Amino acid sequence: MPHYQKPNSNLWTGRLSNKKLYLHEKIKCIDLKNDILPKNKEKLFALLGYTCDEGVERNKGRIGAKEGPDTIRNMLASLSNHFSEDIDILDVGNVVCKGKNLEETQTETTNCIASLLDNQVFPIVLGGGHDLAYAHYNGIKKQFPNKTIGIINLDAHFDLRKVEDQGNSGTPFYQIAEENNVFKYLCLGIQKAANNQELYTTADELGVQYIENTQFSINNKAQVLTTVKNFITSVDHIYLTIDIDGFSSVYAPGVSAPSPMGFSIDIAMETIHLICKSDTLVSVDLVELNPKYDIDNCTAKLAARLIYNIIDWL
Repeated sequence: MPHYQKPNSNLWTGRLSNKKLYLHEKIKCIDLKNDILPKNKEKLFALLGYTCDEGVERNKGRIGAKEGPDTIRNMLASLSNHFSEDIDILDVGNVVCKGKNLEETQTETTNCIASLLDNQVFPIVLGGGHDLAYAHYNGIKKQFPNKTIGIINLDAHFDLRKVEDQGNSGTPFYQIAEENNVFKYLCLGIQKAANNQELYTTADELGVQYIENTQFSINNKAQVLTTVKNFITSVDHIYLTIDIDGFSSVYAPGVSAPSPMGFSIDIAMETIHLICKSDTLVSVDLVELNPKYDIDNCTAKLAARLIYNIIDWL
């Protein structure tokens, strides 16, 4: 595992209670190379970082997302712990992109995710660029080769660019579509101004379902949730990927591509809650947090609260 980096326990600090009142007191650091994953727990969650900017840089984006995973951990550390003793939350470290080798980093990430799933651990993967999605999907597919995996993406962008030379943060879902006979993809929050006509054409040719940001709103809650429910019933497992740049920059300024007309927290939370309660969700990631451009850590705190709620709902 040449790209693997064991967890840094120094990230998990804060007020001490000796009663596990805070999340940093509950988190267990596990070195995937040398430690044995816990067993006999009601639910096991693992935070895996994908510290990679290479895909964003190839896509001509603003680099800095590789600092996202550890920043999210810092924001999680001080949150209050209301989780049962039967639930373990593990920090299993990072997969680190060394140099320009995105493809090796993705392969190692795929293997880590498949291993976690094989050990009945629910992966929560922290990006990094959205090129993570290609690796993440392949990890799920490796563990469930005969199942139909549906992708639900909360995002301003389709990320369906065709691969001209190498994959990048704008190509992951096109790569998935090209390599799989069945491609089930629902994208929520798409913005016309951020996706050219060719991307819309590609989405239509691939049978992608999508709701644009003008309709992905709390006022349109009933239609949104019906669309999500129908999509869920058409697949065996759901992979949820949340691109933080899909949120309005009012909530999320610290991203690679800020969206002043992005979606709001209320409809995102309603949607995520429905997905978590569907009994089909097998893995989650959050991508494109860029701490370099954050304001008072508000975007990192949003990411941390999303993770907190996902664990709570599951």
